[in-house]
Amino acid sequence: MLRFGILSTAKIGRDQVIPAIQDAEGCVVTAIASRDLARARAVADRFSVPHAFGSYEELLASSEIDAVYIPLPTSDHAEWAIKAADAGKHVLCEKPIALKAEEIDPIIAARDRNGVVVSEAYMVTYSPVWAQVKSLIAEGAIGRLRHVQGAFSYFNRDPENMRNKPELGGGGLPDIGVYPTITTRFVTGFEPVRVQATTERDPAFGTDIYSSVRADFGDFELSFYISTQMAARQVMVFHGVDGVIEVKSPFNANRYGAEELELSSQNHAQSQIFRFPDSRQYKLQAEAFVKAVAGARDAVVSLESSRANQALIDAIYRASEKDGWEAV
Repeated sequence: MLRFGILSTAKIGRDQVIPAIQDAEGCVVTAIASRDLARARAVADRFSVPHAFGSYEELLASSEIDAVYIPLPTSDHAEWAIKAADAGKHVLCEKPIALKAEEIDPIIAARDRNGVVVSEAYMVTYSPVWAQVKSLIAEGAIGRLRHVQGAFSYFNRDPENMRNKPELGGGGLPDIGVYPTITTRFVTGFEPVRVQATTERDPAFGTDIYSSVRADFGDFELSFYISTQMAARQVMVFHGVDGVIEVKSPFNANRYGAEELELSSQNHAQSQIFRFPDSRQYKLQAEAFVKAVAGARDAVVSLESSRANQALIDAIYRASEKDGWEAV
C-alpha cells in the first residue's frame, strides 16, 4: 500500500482527493498535516486517518509516509513539492504546480536527484470521458481536426477566497485556464506555437478575472474563454471536417452537467452519445499514481508536460499585454 500524507486541510482535499485515495486500490491516507494540530486531528478523525501532525515538516520527516498530496495555496506548491521530493517522498501536487514555467525546472531537478515520482494533479487526464475523446480523434471519427472551442467560468467575488488573492497565486488563468489547454494537448498530442489573448483584471483584487484566448496549434486552432466572474459554464467542442465531438461537462464531472460526450456526423444526420456515469476521476488519478510509483512513470502527467502547459499560460499573459501573436 502506498501511504499518503496530506499537506494541509484544504477543501479540495477534504471533499475530493482524500475520499478518493481512501477508496482507490493500492493506496491509503496515513497522515494529515496542518499548521494547526487541532485542525489536522479533526480531519484525520473524520477520515479515520491514524496520524496527525502540527507542521508540514513533521509529516515529511515521518517514516509512516511514502507519498504526499499537496493542496496548499498555489503560491506554496513549488516550494513544498521540492521539499517533499528532497525528503524522499513521491508527490502529487494540485494544479498549477507553479506560476511560471521556469519555476518547474527546480522541481524536475528535485525529482531526478531523489528518484521519486512528482506529478501535477490534472484529474481530467485520467477520466474515461477524455480517454474516449482522445480515442475518437485518433481513429478519425471526426476527420481532420480544424478547431477546438472551450469555455470554463464560475462566479466568485469572495475577498477571502485564495482565488482572489494575487499573493497566493490567485487568478482565472492559473485556476481554470489550465484546463482547456491541458485537455487539448492531451487528446491531440499537439503543442501550441503562438497565441493571441485579451485579459481583464479585477480593479479591487488585482487578479485576472476574464481571458479570451486564440492558440495556434499548427494543424488546428484552440479558442476559449475563462472567467471567475461570469455565470457558471463548461464546454469543450472538437470540430473536424467529418464531425463534431462535444464534451458536456468536461472538467468538473457531474457538477456542470451530465458526464457525457456527443459525437455528431458531418451533416448531423447521425449522432452517438457516450455516457460515463460516476467515472470517479480522482480515484482513477490516485490509482494511476500508484502505478507510476510502481514503475509505470508514463501513467501520470509528467513534469515536462506540466512545464509545456505552464509555458502556454505564461504566453497568454504576455499576449494580453500586446496586439498580435505571441510565441509560446
